[in-house]
Formats: sequence, structure tokens, C-alpha cells
Amino acid sequence: MIAKEVIQKIRDVVGQAHALDSDLDRFGYSYDASFVPLFPPSLPDLVVRPRTTEEVAAVMKIANEHGIPVTARGAGSGRTGGSIPLQDGISLCLDRMKTIIELDEKNMMITVEAGVRTGDIYNVCAQKGLFYPPDPASFKYSTIGGNIAENAGGMRAVKYGVTHNFVMGLEVVLADGTVINTGGKSIKNVTGYNLTQLMVGSEGTLGIVTKAILRLIPMPKYRNTLLLMFSTLDGACGTIHQMLQSGIVPASAELMDRTCLNAIAKNRKFEFPDTAQACIITEVDGAEEYEIKKQGEQIETIAQANGVVELRVAKTAQEADDLWAIRRALSPAVGALAPDRVSEDISVPRNEFPEIVRRIRKIVDKYNLDFAVYGHAGDGNLHPSILCDMSDPEQAPRVHKAVEEMFAATLELGGTLSGEHGIGITKQHYLKDALGEAGVVVLKSIKKALDPKGILNPGKMWLEEETVHD
Repeated sequence: MIAKEVIQKIRDVVGQAHALDSDLDRFGYSYDASFVPLFPPSLPDLVVRPRTTEEVAAVMKIANEHGIPVTARGAGSGRTGGSIPLQDGISLCLDRMKTIIELDEKNMMITVEAGVRTGDIYNVCAQKGLFYPPDPASFKYSTIGGNIAENAGGMRAVKYGVTHNFVMGLEVVLADGTVINTGGKSIKNVTGYNLTQLMVGSEGTLGIVTKAILRLIPMPKYRNTLLLMFSTLDGACGTIHQMLQSGIVPASAELMDRTCLNAIAKNRKFEFPDTAQACIITEVDGAEEYEIKKQGEQIETIAQANGVVELRVAKTAQEADDLWAIRRALSPAVGALAPDRVSEDISVPRNEFPEIVRRIRKIVDKYNLDFAVYGHAGDGNLHPSILCDMSDPEQAPRVHKAVEEMFAATLELGGTLSGEHGIGITKQHYLKDALGEAGVVVLKSIKKALDPKGILNPGKMWLEEETVHD
């Protein structure tokens, strides 16, 4: 517990109304969007909602002085437990820091506070003909600070990249309250270590991001959106692989299996052929209408050779948005199919995507488990979801074995444990398998240098016995 006099110091900084310690408030910040059942829940001792960088720095100085754990939080949309305060302490929620500081049209950059929603960044830029491409499924409510902490991706990553590709500079509050600024608007910058990219994907373990300078690009003038149904999952995977080999670089290429289609149909008006076993939603965009139309025709030809059973082409922007709404509604629809869902975030080289899908199907069949497969097939990022009941003592061990074998297969194919959700607390057991012992030692050394007392988001990334606490 945090001493009353320390809580009062924090309230003197942020105001009485923004340092909350009621049971109800604390419970509201004890979980995120991950599939991690925690009993009893990990309640913070205090929820702090600063408004400025100066307030964040003052709170961190107090926390560091008293050795109080601090877990940063945006909208709580993370999938790996990154914002869950495992060691109590302070839940530092940056949702009040939501100012768009500057939209620099000349340099095509935007400067925002950490609590600005990703969707708001997109909308503000679009009004000026500019484009911020990263679009995680939670983009309507996730915050840019959280996106940076997790290096969030999204459906457009296949063509445009993920969050780190657009972060030019950061304002970061370190564990002791020191404020640093990294990067900037200059395109080229090799002044010392790349501290900007060090912070991206660090899951709040190295510092608290309070502001960001983001790179923008011109908004594409045209887009062509297609939905394709296939008689086999292999045919869908093959279509995406051949599409990329042909030279087409889609803005998005999303895969869904039959289980996903059934889940969507339960929750919204969505009809598909009885013979359909998989679906692709893909989009090409660009500056020339004829080129976009040509690429759409190429995709149709490739799909025909891979057993496509139905093809829908969006004729209007609204129809395109309606097709993408199907994909964005997928995660909660799949989650409703079973009491629990163990969903992963593996990523493999694009040429190995069909193979990892085949291996996952064999693994879940081996353990007699229900599952759904969907993901960003265009960039090799897959979200296999095991549909289960983890309270079943007979089923839970099979789920754990299946996940273990999925990760092993992923690493064997040259892949990674996480493409966009981070490690958090859900993949800690496997970090050493991915990075090797020496790699984990390097991570811990960086953590020790920036956070000697280990107060920033403790208990994340590596296992508890491997933490860097004194």
C-alpha cells in the first residue's frame, strides 16, 4: 500500500479528482482487453490521471523516491496484459493528455499527446488530405501512447508498415522523472543511439511516452476493395502468396477461416456460400485509378486459379467500408463462440504463411481443440484463436500444449512470438526461446540502465524470477 502522505503528495500534483483510490475505481484499472483471467485481480493502489508532462514527471519523481511500481495505461485495449498493474502501485492513465498539438502540413507531420485516440489522428489528417496508415483493430478508441508502447500494427501494415515506421520523435518521462526528447522532424538523424525506436515497443518498461511526432503521407486518391470466398483455406493462403509474388502490394490482405465466417454471421447480416471455407478481404490503393482497377483484375485472375467460389467488389466507398466492418467486428464475434479464447499473435516470413497455417491446423487437431484462424495474411501476422473452457481441468493442459507447439513451429519457420500485441504477461515463458539467454540479458541490462529500481511496469516481458529488482 502507498502511504497516505505519499498519496497526498500525488494529489497535490494532479488534483484530488485525478488520484483515485476507491475499490470501484481501482478495479476498473485492473484489467485490459487481454484474455488473461487474474483471480484475485491485480488492483492498483492508486489510479493517477495526469494532464501534463510536468505532472507525469512529478508523479514519477515521487514514485521513484518511494519505490512505487508504476504501470502506464492508455485505453486498456492491449491484448497481452501490458497495462495490468501486477505489483499494485500506481496505474498511470494518460487518457486526459489528448491534445493534438500541431498538424504540420508542410513537413507532413503531426505532434500529439499520448492520450490522443488513433482514429482521431486519422480523421484530423484526412481532412487535410494526409494519411496516418497504422490501423489496429482498436483504432477508434486505442491511444497513440499505447500504440507506441506496443508497436501496434493493423490491417494496412502489409504496404505501409506499423507504428514504428511513422514515429519520428518522442517526449519521454524516465523512471526518476527526467524528461527527454528523442528524434524530431528531420528525416535523417544518426545522432547517437536511436532512442526513439528503443522506446517504441518497450511496453512502458523503459519510460512513459507523453508526446509523439508522427510522419504522415498523402492520402491515396483511389482504392479498390474485394471480398473473395474460397472452397479451401489453402486456396485462400495460396492466393495471397501468389498475389504478393506477382508484384501487387495490397494496402491490406486479411484472412478468415470458416469458423470466423460462422461467427460473423451470428452477429450481423452476412451471407456466404455453403462451400466457402475461407475468406480474404483485400484492398489496393494508389494515385492512378486505372492502375488500381488493373490490380483488382489481376487479383481476380489469381483467385480463380485457387478455387474462389464467390467474389464481391465494392462499388462505392460505403460498400468498401461495409466490407471492412466485417473484419473489424471479427474479434468479439469469435470471442463469443466459447467461454474462453486463447488468441495468439504470431508472425512468420510471408512465404511461410501457408505452411504455418497448415501446421497450426495439425496441432489443434492433435489436441482435439476448436479454433479459428484469422489475421493480417499479407504481412505474415496471424491470430490463431483456440476456443476453449480454461476452467475445465482436462482441457486446459491441452490448450497450453497446443500453444507451446504453435510457438515452436513459428520459431522453426523463422517467425516471432508477437507481430503487434507485445509480450506483456502472456508470452513471458517463451521469450528466452525466441531471443536466447544472451538476448534476454541484453534486454535486462537496458532496463537496469534506464530504470534501476525496476518500478516501470514490473513483472512484464520476462518471468518474475528474471526481473531486475534490487
